Amino acid sequence: MTPSIRTIVLAAGKGTRMQSPRPKVLHEAAGRPLLAYVLDVCQTISADTVVVVGHKAEEVRAAFPEKPGLRFAHQEPQLGTGHAVQTALQAWPGDDHDDDAPVVVLAGDVPLLRPETLRALCDLHLRRGASATLISFRAANPGGYGRVRRNDSGEVVGIVEARDATPAELRIDEVNASLYVFKGRPLRETVARLSAGNAQGEYYLTDTIGMLAAAGERVEALLLEDPSEATGVNTLLELSAVEKEIFARRADALVGAGVIIERPDTVLIGPSVRVDPGARLRAFTILEGSSRVAKGASVGPFCRVEDSSIGEGATVLDSCLIRSSTVDAGASIGPFAHLRPDSIVGVNAKVGNFVELKKTRLGNGSKAPHLSYLGDAMIGEGVNVGAGTITCNYDGVTKSPTQIEDGAFVGSNSILVAPVKIGGGAYVAAGSVITKEVPEGALAVGRSRQENKPGWAARRPKKR
Repeated sequence: MTPSIRTIVLAAGKGTRMQSPRPKVLHEAAGRPLLAYVLDVCQTISADTVVVVGHKAEEVRAAFPEKPGLRFAHQEPQLGTGHAVQTALQAWPGDDHDDDAPVVVLAGDVPLLRPETLRALCDLHLRRGASATLISFRAANPGGYGRVRRNDSGEVVGIVEARDATPAELRIDEVNASLYVFKGRPLRETVARLSAGNAQGEYYLTDTIGMLAAAGERVEALLLEDPSEATGVNTLLELSAVEKEIFARRADALVGAGVIIERPDTVLIGPSVRVDPGARLRAFTILEGSSRVAKGASVGPFCRVEDSSIGEGATVLDSCLIRSSTVDAGASIGPFAHLRPDSIVGVNAKVGNFVELKKTRLGNGSKAPHLSYLGDAMIGEGVNVGAGTITCNYDGVTKSPTQIEDGAFVGSNSILVAPVKIGGGAYVAAGSVITKEVPEGALAVGRSRQENKPGWAARRPKKR
């Protein structure tokens, strides 16, 4: 029987090099906090995770409310990674711990780690019966990474931090990824014996590897094929690079699943977005939040869709912004259209160039082809809204609704002063200001009578 796996996520650091007052693990990549990615990976192997918090701990707790399988341990003061693990272990009472249960330890700023890699780490650990198994990788320029020390037989015998390494050790190109799995009992016993006799004056978790090896315990290492998975985020530049990789992975996965993406290097698709096979995303398209693009739909170029649904076969043309709205099947949006929150565009309806909708429902087959503002409106089916039409929905205090029933025709340059209703099949003459209800089938003319003055131009004073 495979013992239950527990995870410890180290998220207490201040992240000084981020040059931001925000906790490092709450900085976002592709619209999600760094810590969210790590917790998602942990959930694929474990139902019991402790997050070690410290700097601005309450902000981190508030962003990830405690729930079954997730708890927090407060590290104060912050005396290094070994001390952080000591703090986390206290969250599991002794009588609530299986000595054989693996304990995974990883940082909260590694959003590129793949679930299959963490599973492979745990599988190797259990298969070899190791007391500790770490992830390492080869680095052409190891820099500040801890070096993995091996003996003549190739066995891992320790990790030395770059600050404490000798010139010979600094030449080692196998480095520590700061991702581990330990057997529970050896971990508890070893971290309790850590000392802070090093350049940082901190308790290094890395020291446990050498201590276990020296005690004759088995230590294994899983060599990463893709070192980017171990990338930690310590600066805004590194955050930008990680985000770029997240978007690239997302685009590659969707293309592999049958989504047509033009210029994938320019398209940004958030991790919670759903795009069906057969959809087309054109260059410089941004999909965010919980958006969905159905099969046969086309979005872009230069469009942004946030928390919105684009229906089957719908088209969103150039330079449109759609937020918290629904575009039904076969509808057409843009170019240069703006759908503000709570707008719904019905089946085969059209929102044309330079049209703005706000909290408006445009019924099936209806169209507002150009140059209109429609706010707080309920527009029925088969309605034509002429160019330059606006709903005057706000009087400075109250926002009022406009209702346009099925089959109505609103002429160009009309002003509909809410609250107002245009009856089914009614017509509004171009240039009208409508302030009261238009009955079904009626023609409403709300404009001054035209008056022509013959010869006026000749009598007009000449320019000097």
